[in-house]
Amino acid sequence: MFPPPFCPVADALPRMRARGYAVLAPTDMAQGTGTDLAGLAALVPSWDRLEADGYLKDGGRYRRRRHACFVVEGDDVRRAPHRAHWQSLDYNALHGGMQRWFEPIEPVVAEAVAWRRLLVGLARWCSALKGERAWYVEAHQFRIDTTDGIGRPTPEGAHRDGVDFVAVLLVGRTGIKGGETRVFEAAGPDGQRFTLEVPWSLLFLDDERVIHESTPIQPVDATGHRDTLVLTFRSGGFQGDDEVG
Repeated sequence: MFPPPFCPVADALPRMRARGYAVLAPTDMAQGTGTDLAGLAALVPSWDRLEADGYLKDGGRYRRRRHACFVVEGDDVRRAPHRAHWQSLDYNALHGGMQRWFEPIEPVVAEAVAWRRLLVGLARWCSALKGERAWYVEAHQFRIDTTDGIGRPTPEGAHRDGVDFVAVLLVGRTGIKGGETRVFEAAGPDGQRFTLEVPWSLLFLDDERVIHESTPIQPVDATGHRDTLVLTFRSGGFQGDDEVG
């Protein structure tokens, strides 16, 4: 496995400007976003309560998830009414064009101080890169397991999400191999591959400049899983406002 190209927190924004992505170790992520790692760790049991994703077009049973939307403006975090997750076919050729209604993220998670500080801290990074504004955030708790013998974190393949920025945080890996992260220039040949292993490691992406994917996972022995938190940040409104209503 290739180790993650961790950078110090002071280099995160310069690296975003230069390369379109940055990878931070948990302590640097926490320092840079003003988030308490112990507070985030207290939320981990909620990943055991995710619901099955009933929209997988490959017929798989390997993905469980919850979803919620927030508006972050300065230090203010407002949870938006529950809504479908929608992506254009331009960004998700497999599952785009559908209104996907996932079970909502639990209040115990969405109202946690550590959760809200994480959203505020990452939104500050977004504003530092693109100017102060309100950020429309979609949060996805994912568990990819090996129920089918193999689990696919990104069944749609290498992709962009149709937003401004994407934050991918590893929550945990149990009894698996694989799950390599790959990041490529959207308009060039350069790319990098690595495996996130330490809980609360962060991959932060400029979605206009890079595409990303994670390779399938397989069990080491009987079964295993990979848990992540994906946060997307978009200015001007949620993706699909016209389509979802």
